[in-house]
This record gives sequence, C-alpha cells and structure tokens, in this order.
Amino acid sequence: MDERMITNEKLEEDVLESNIRPRFLKDYIGQTEVKENLDIFIKAAKMREESLDHVLLYGPPGLGKTTLSFIIANELEKDIKTASGPAIEKSGDLAAILSSLEPGDVLFIDEIHRIPRYIEEILYSAMEDFTLEIVVGNDSSSKSIKIDLPPFTLVGATTRAGDLTSPLRDRFGIISKLQYYTIDELTTIVKRTSKVLECDIEEDAAYELARRSRGTPRIANRLFKRVRDYALVIGDGIIDLKITKVALDRLKVDSEGLDDTDYNLLKAIIERFNGGPVGIEAIASSIGEEQTTIEDVYEPYLLQRGFLKRTTRGRIVTRKAYEHLKIPCKENLE
Repeated sequence: MDERMITNEKLEEDVLESNIRPRFLKDYIGQTEVKENLDIFIKAAKMREESLDHVLLYGPPGLGKTTLSFIIANELEKDIKTASGPAIEKSGDLAAILSSLEPGDVLFIDEIHRIPRYIEEILYSAMEDFTLEIVVGNDSSSKSIKIDLPPFTLVGATTRAGDLTSPLRDRFGIISKLQYYTIDELTTIVKRTSKVLECDIEEDAAYELARRSRGTPRIANRLFKRVRDYALVIGDGIIDLKITKVALDRLKVDSEGLDDTDYNLLKAIIERFNGGPVGIEAIASSIGEEQTTIEDVYEPYLLQRGFLKRTTRGRIVTRKAYEHLKIPCKENLE
C-alpha cells in the first residue's frame, strides 16, 4: 500500500528544519493542561535542586510527545539522550545508555511499550534507586554487579499505554495524556510554521489547512510543505485559500481530513459487512492491513470524528459516514 500523506506515523519527510520545533513551554501550542502541570513540576524540581520525576507521555502519534521531551530537557537546562524501545534488544544496550548519563540528564525512550520484558526489569532499579544491576560472566562463573547511576529523568512516550506493564507504569511519577488539537490551535501552529519557513499564508488558508489536518500537528506541518510547493509552482508563492483547496483536493484530503485509505476502510465495512458490526480481524483481512495498524493509525481519528463506532460486537459505520460518503443509509441504522 502506498505511503499515506495524512498518516500520523512519522515519515522521512517529517525531519523538518530544527527550528520548526518549539524549544520551551511558552512556545508550545496546545495541550494546555499538560503544559501547565509540567511547568509547575519542572520549576519545583529546580527549586529543590532535584531531578524531575519520571514522565510518561501517551496518546496518538504526531501530537508532540517527542517535542515535549526536548522541551523538558531545555526547561531543566540539562542534556537529553534519546533511544527507541524496539532498538533496545539486549541488556547491554540499555546499560550502555544508562551508564552514559550525567546528573540531572533526561533520557527519552520512544515507543517504550516495545522494550522486551526481560530488559524492562533492569529499568526498575534504575528508575527507583538509580542503580544498575547487570550480570557478567558465564553461567558457571557469573556474578551480579551493582553500578550507581546519577539521578536522571526518564521520559517515556507510547501510543499504547495499555501495553505497559503495571510495575513499569507505577514507576512514573508524572503521567500525561496528549489530546487531539482543536482547529484553532492547529491554525496557530500552521501560521507559526509559515513564519519559520518564511512562506506567507493567508488566515483563511491556514484555517482550511488546519481543518483537514486530523487534529495532528505532524500532519498539519506535512500538508503545509506540500501546499507551499503548489503555491510556489502554480501561484505567486503566497498560500491563499484557492491554492490550499486545489493542493489538498489533488492530494485527496477531503474537507473532513479523510483520504482514500479512510474511504476504503469505511466502504469495506459498508459493502462487505452491511455496515457492521464486524470484528477488527475481518476488517484487517478485507483491506489487507495489519490489525495493529488499523487500531493505531486509521481508527482513532474515525472514532473521534464519529464516522465509526466501537461496540462489544465489533465496529459499526455511523450515519454520519454514510452521509459523508454519499451512500444511501440503512433505514434501521441507529
């Protein structure tokens, strides 16, 4: 399947100019409650001259978990080291990262739910007691070595908080859920991006682009770059409403932020399963996608916008989806 323009998963092209990412909480747009709480916790930790409690950030992809982790390090005036759960395959990988930390450093682990369980256990003592226990030697002559670690702050990010084990989750002192952004918040983000990338955008164009960005800054910034291309080639370089609509229509991103993949998913349930209810396994098989991809990438926005419903018997396409797709609705649809 082709790479989706509006997927909230990270793509290669999302490696934008470094200055597009806000560096401090005052510049971070949206997530007001999370931001205000972090501001208090960070200031309190600095006043006590202690390391900040470990932080868990969870929510759909593309909402700013990585950006927040860098902001936390900047606000603490400490260095940050980054790692990814799937990349930590051996206990030595984690030990090498932990032993390189300086006092007060921030360690950011993305997709922390994908750390293997036997490696996760090493994290427990590191997070709780700032000690690292590793076993060296062969079976006959193996021995356990305890290494003291400097106080540090672990920032874990996950899209699947339910997959974290209780012992790991309980060791985070600060747990924050990131929500989808409002259209007004995304409009502000788009206008900020336009200034950083030195490409003018009109107010109504910024609003239209934000409206089709699925509540996700990552998608808004990605679409901005593509609309900017259209403005440069077929316009005068300034992004207006007409150029924005032309570009997004050609990219097949409709007025609700849905693309061909969303249409295929909804139509598959309507045409092959009479609108539902249908199990996620059957949907995955019918459109040739992984079950976890549907649950993590496709479904959240469709559920949030009311095009899809989850029930105990399976997924159901709603009346709103029938109307949006211009498909005659079942008379008995609730």
